[in-house]
Amino acid sequence: MKSQFDLIVIGGGPAGQKGAVQAAKFKKSVAIVEKEEYPGGICLYTGTLPSKTLRETAVFYQGFRKRALQGMRGMACTMDKTVTFTDLMHRKDEVIHHERQIVADQLARNDVHVIRGRARFINPHEVEVDTDGTLSRMKAGNFLIATGSRPDRPGFLDRHSPPAYDSDDILQIDRIPRTMTVLGGGVIGCEYACIFSALGTKITLIDRRKVLLRFMDEEISAALEFHVRQMGMTLKLGEDIQSIEMTSSDRVVTRLKSGKEIHSECLLSAMGRRPATEDLDLAAGGVELTDRGQIRVDENYRTSAAHIYAAGDVIGFPALASTSMDQGRLAVCHMFGHPSRAYGHLLPYGVYTIPEISVVGRTEQELTEALVPYETGVARFREIARGQIIGETEGILKLIFHQVNRELLGVHVIGEGATELVHIGQAVIAHGGKIDYFVDSVFNYPTLAEAYKVAALNGINKLL
Repeated sequence: MKSQFDLIVIGGGPAGQKGAVQAAKFKKSVAIVEKEEYPGGICLYTGTLPSKTLRETAVFYQGFRKRALQGMRGMACTMDKTVTFTDLMHRKDEVIHHERQIVADQLARNDVHVIRGRARFINPHEVEVDTDGTLSRMKAGNFLIATGSRPDRPGFLDRHSPPAYDSDDILQIDRIPRTMTVLGGGVIGCEYACIFSALGTKITLIDRRKVLLRFMDEEISAALEFHVRQMGMTLKLGEDIQSIEMTSSDRVVTRLKSGKEIHSECLLSAMGRRPATEDLDLAAGGVELTDRGQIRVDENYRTSAAHIYAAGDVIGFPALASTSMDQGRLAVCHMFGHPSRAYGHLLPYGVYTIPEISVVGRTEQELTEALVPYETGVARFREIARGQIIGETEGILKLIFHQVNRELLGVHVIGEGATELVHIGQAVIAHGGKIDYFVDSVFNYPTLAEAYKVAALNGINKLL
């Protein structure tokens, strides 16, 4: 087996894959060291794709049922009482198999060596790879660390106790629970709470913060809270956990410091994730960590060791599959001296709650604090013909623009298709466009994208 490369990538998730392929395009010899049998990372096996596939199943079920109540005569939607969670996850297995083939084919076509094992640094230019107890050494001129993250599981939870799950193993649950307690009102907690709520589970979501998704625009966060309560979810916000007791394999008691008790069949801990770096022996490679245990990088994703770069969850926020892919590519471009351009200030965020949310650009809170004069324009999907046609009457598209020069500053969407719609606004912001663009442009009719024109007219009318 070859033991010397121009680049060794540690971790085969989105950041590692894209970085490896980019280096191969530069005619460099590249190897990926991946601890699992196949590359893909948590994105492919336990995170993004599995959870989003399950979400689509839940959306189809809940959406069809909702629209049947909105005037589609003769239609009704009920879930077979014999259906199992495995039945619902069948589509997930098909998606994973397909994506795994695509990743493997892409790496093979670009002559990227894939080596299964766990890598740790011996010195700044050499790693030891442990493959089922067989040790080998590999050298490289450059390294890209892309080992991802793992759930930050509180100490009061037993990792192996059946009624308590984290965000990596929740999809191994064997049935749809009647009740569930979700700890954490961040992205992962909100997404899974919505998925299981749509499947009929009674959800109680607990978070010490007083708002869900506090990094979002306040109006969008408030809209999400309204919608999830409409779904029947109970929110316990601004609450601290005192203790958790698992009284049986299907009984969890969560006690809050306020004196409340929540009883449920199972519990999901979604209280953040931490970088998966503990086995790398980064000190031997000369790589420094931040106070939060993340790998410290500069604006080009270079670590404290000049020839070692890091990308993805190991460097912290935003820790998204989409941003990780771009970070891996940009890191390798800088590594081998190829100039590249990135819109790092314009990262779109997609949150796959029900309804889904996507944002790009500035929020009202940020602009107010920065003393930037702005105005907003809002379109509600119930005003849009396409919204009426598909039964999507709860969505909102909000534009934020400069009050003087009318430059578009932010786009915030909640509702069906939000993660697709946001990219129209992203392109306009990236090119310094004004809100007038949407007024002057013609949009297909009927489409949800027409909401951009309605929101722009709403905003300009406020100025007049």
